[in-house]
Parts: sequence; C-alpha cells; structure tokens
Amino acid sequence: MPIAKLVKSNSHTDYVCQVFGPGEVAEPPDPADYAFGTFVRMPIDHGGTDLVGTDLVGIVYDTLLLNPDFGSLGPRLSPTADLAIFSPDYLAEKVTLVGVAAIGALRSSSTPTHGVPPLAAQIDTLVEGMDDDAVRAFHTCPDGTVQLGYAPLLLATGSPLARHLLISIIDRLRDLFPEEDARLAVLRGEMLWQATVQPVGGRTV
Repeated sequence: MPIAKLVKSNSHTDYVCQVFGPGEVAEPPDPADYAFGTFVRMPIDHGGTDLVGTDLVGIVYDTLLLNPDFGSLGPRLSPTADLAIFSPDYLAEKVTLVGVAAIGALRSSSTPTHGVPPLAAQIDTLVEGMDDDAVRAFHTCPDGTVQLGYAPLLLATGSPLARHLLISIIDRLRDLFPEEDARLAVLRGEMLWQATVQPVGGRTV
C-alpha cells in the first residue's frame, strides 16, 4: 500500500516524501506506517536500463509537519469544519513530510545491494512500506547471514539521529534474524554507547 509520494530530493540518496492524507488514497496511512526507522521501497522506472524492475530501498529518518495556520494574523472567516466543504484545497496545505534515506536496492532475481544506488527515483514516485519478508530479503547475504552494508552510509551523514536510527534497525533485525541475535546485540551495544557518549563530547572510533 502506498504511504507517500516523492516530492523533492536533497541529494542522490536523500529524499523528501509527502505522506498521503484523507481523500488522496482509499486508505490513508497511519502514523505507524511512516514512523522513524520504517523501511520503504520506491520503484526505479527508467526505460532502457537493466535496473527496470528494481526497487530502491530507503528508511524514514525524519518527519516535518507543515501547517499554514501557524503564524496567521487574526481568525478565519470560516470555521475549520466548513473549510472541508467550501475550501477543500486549503486543508490540503496541511501536510506531513518524511525524509527518506536511500540505502540500497532490491530485485527479486538478484542479490540485494547495500550502499549508494546508481540511479535515483523520480518525482511523484510512490513510496510503499516493506513487510517483514521484504526487509528480511534485503538484509540476507548469499550465505544466509545478516548484512548491514549501508551502516557506514548512514553514519557518514553526520546526523545526531544516525546512531539512534541504526539502533532502531538492529532491534527489528533481531526479531527477524533470531539466529543472529548475539552478533546484533554486540553491534547494538556499540551504537548505544556512541549515541550516548558522542553528544557530550566523547570521541568514537
């Protein structure tokens, strides 16, 4: 089920997506569908390339709420309930945007790739949530072990939320890969330590 559409990019791997609201899709997404750390997929539709049928894999790392009422001078002539009838376009100005970091690509016929994808998604591309099977497939190495090859890409952004994002990812992977729990627990402990120490001036290695 689509939860948003791509409306802007800040870089080759950093996308801004508008969450669908009431009236835009049959079943508008719940906040939990685009929560921090949610895995999403965006189809690459570039005709004539060997990547047709490939989905970019991304993760929600930020949320921005836009409200045109903020800072308005004086009351509106119409109450909010009447705007839905007389000015439905006004309500559409209230939107939720999410930041999505592209972290790799997934194709059913080949091994998933982690890191910077060669091609970017297009404006108005639909953004869909990934179920557990898709998330597991994206993180499975050919030998069946778990992989987190995009972790350096997220850490390189320098965002104070990057390590918290990785902690959220690891927690989900521990549920999906119980046989890898010991390894993932060690990595989680390292990320938690860095997330706690670095903001107060500690150095990480």
